[in-house]
Amino acid sequence: MSLKVYGIGNTLIDIFSEVSEEELTKLSLHKGTMHLIDPDRRKELLNFISSSGADYSCGGSAPNTLVTLSLFGVLTALAGKIGKDKYGKIYEEKLSELDIISELKTCDNPTGSSIIFITPDSERTMNTYLAANREFSVNDINPELIAKADYFYFTGYMWDTENQKEAILKVIEIAEANNTKIVFDVADPFAVSRNREDFLKLIEEHAYICFANGEESRILFDNYDTGECAKSMGKLCPVAVVKNGKQGSYIYTEGKLLSVPVKGKAPVDTTGAGDTYAAGFLLGMCRGYSLYDSGLLASILAGEMVQQHGAQFSNEKAKELKKLLDSEEWRDL
Repeated sequence: MSLKVYGIGNTLIDIFSEVSEEELTKLSLHKGTMHLIDPDRRKELLNFISSSGADYSCGGSAPNTLVTLSLFGVLTALAGKIGKDKYGKIYEEKLSELDIISELKTCDNPTGSSIIFITPDSERTMNTYLAANREFSVNDINPELIAKADYFYFTGYMWDTENQKEAILKVIEIAEANNTKIVFDVADPFAVSRNREDFLKLIEEHAYICFANGEESRILFDNYDTGECAKSMGKLCPVAVVKNGKQGSYIYTEGKLLSVPVKGKAPVDTTGAGDTYAAGFLLGMCRGYSLYDSGLLASILAGEMVQQHGAQFSNEKAKELKKLLDSEEWRDL
């Protein structure tokens, strides 16, 4: 099987723990939000859950996309930075179980983590510590794998540090020299606000496919009309995709604006919807589908993801969906 997608991302071990409303209050956490935490706070929260036990999964935005692709039979490789600790070992073991090629490198800093407290109402409160991720550098990339891949996938979160940014630009250089198509997901409104000019240049000069949601595209192009934002982005790169939540998504390519309907019921949890959409779109591309059908497939998978809690499908759910996709009946949903 040939390598389809080489991805780089912030590798966060997701640590899930069930807590009561009272316990969340005692921890001074605002339910349903995401907090960036420091080492002391991380230690405090890990100590809190040490007696109650926890479940783990390979988290992070780009890793979520690669995990979903792998569940649907696409060979992927993940590059990133982890610590020489038990969480790094758990992350490596989980990748192996998923048949993802691990290009993770170790350092002395702890493995990045997202400590996720789940209250009885199924609400998630996340506490993120980037740690080792911030040390990812040019020395951590594999030129041979990049050259073999059909696509190179990364997100705007990699613009956190100069060394991460430098690494991405080096991978882009290698990818372009070997006809590996570059796929960029801007990923986060705050990242776009901080790096707007950089991102616009990146999209125009290097991206083959670019993903953004409505808010991110508004910041990029100063326009509240997502269709117009898709057109503006599509003038910079060959394939522009703008997701607009309940309104569906737009794909702009070669002067044509395609409108893709939203699929699925009212969302239960939107965590990971964007990561899943990107995975669905790339899955369609890897299968040789048209851009519209790739968008439709992306919409279906994202619609399924928001019906559950969390950012990844279980093996059982993935098998069920894979059977649906292989039957071609998904086109009539």
